[in-house]
Parts: sequence; C-alpha cells; structure tokens
Amino acid sequence: MNPEPVTDQACLQALQGGEDSALGQLITRWERPLFAFAWRYVQNQTDAHDLVAETFVRLHQQRERLRPDTKLSAWLFTTLTNLCHNHYRWRRRHPTVSLDAPLDGSETSTHEAVPADGPVPDTALEHDEACAAVREAIDRLPHDLKITILLHHYERLSYREIGTITGCSERGVETRLYRARQRLKEELAGFLRETVQA
Repeated sequence: MNPEPVTDQACLQALQGGEDSALGQLITRWERPLFAFAWRYVQNQTDAHDLVAETFVRLHQQRERLRPDTKLSAWLFTTLTNLCHNHYRWRRRHPTVSLDAPLDGSETSTHEAVPADGPVPDTALEHDEACAAVREAIDRLPHDLKITILLHHYERLSYREIGTITGCSERGVETRLYRARQRLKEELAGFLRETVQA
C-alpha cells in the first residue's frame, strides 16, 4: 500500500517544530501551481520564479505566527497575489527590457511553443494572436478583477477559496467575475471583429 500523503497542516506543524525538510515538501507540492499563477499575472518567467521563491521565504519567516489550522493553499496564494500586485505596480513605474527575451529574437517559451505535429502555421498564428489578445486584456484589468479571473478560470478555485484569498464574500467573487468577463468582452470585441473581417 502507498503511504498516506502528508497534509499541508502536518507539513506546517513540522515546519513550526523546526523540521526544515517540511518546507521542501511544501515547495514540491505548491511550486508549480503558484508559478503558473504568477506567470499569468506578471507574464515573465524570471519574475514569476522570483515571486514564488519570495512566497516560500515569507512562509518560512512567518511560520511561527501561523495558526495550526491555517489553510496553507489560501495563505500561499494570498501572499503571492500581494507580491504580484506590488511587483506589477513597480514594473509599471520602472519599465525595462524583459530578461526572458532571447538574444537572437527567437521565441523559446515552452508556454507558447507549437508542437511539430500541431496545427498548420496559419492556424497556429491565429491561435497565438488570440491567446496574446486575451492575455493583454486580462493584464489590463484592475487587480481585484484580474486575480479573481485568474484564480477561477486557470487555477479552478471555488468562489469560497477565492473569497478566502481575496478577503471577499462569495457573492462579491461572483460580482467580480461578472465584471471581469464584461470588461474582457468589451476589450476583445474589436479584436474579434478584425479577425472575422480578415
């Protein structure tokens, strides 16, 4: 029989008890979903990795302050969303060339790569343009709408989980999602018209 997986609460209690290896277990469990969220928010791999690393640093620093029954997934996402927001505002005030941009101008991001047996180039290009338009539209949303739609549509979190992370009621989450979708429809309406007319 396979051993029972160690819960987040058990890892937190172990971490609070001085077992630093428990942090490694939590990193293994949460690094990928946290990175996926951060990458979609800041759209930069290096920055996303740094923000996730900072989230785990803060977990280690604040481990003694957390209650034993803390829902760790909510704490991690709450911390990360705040870090992403602060970073995004800082980058808007201090724009720089992306460190992720390859020197030869080629695209190396695994998120955007089209597999060899994928769609034909024209179809792939249309898909890439549509994805880029959606990403840019989401990026322009206010912070509260942006994190709500990212957590719901990409991380598949429930209204209750999103409410815990954002400090908002479930009804408030529903309202934010509606507003975000309306904004995205308005933002993408022009792009869709251009695509149909092309």
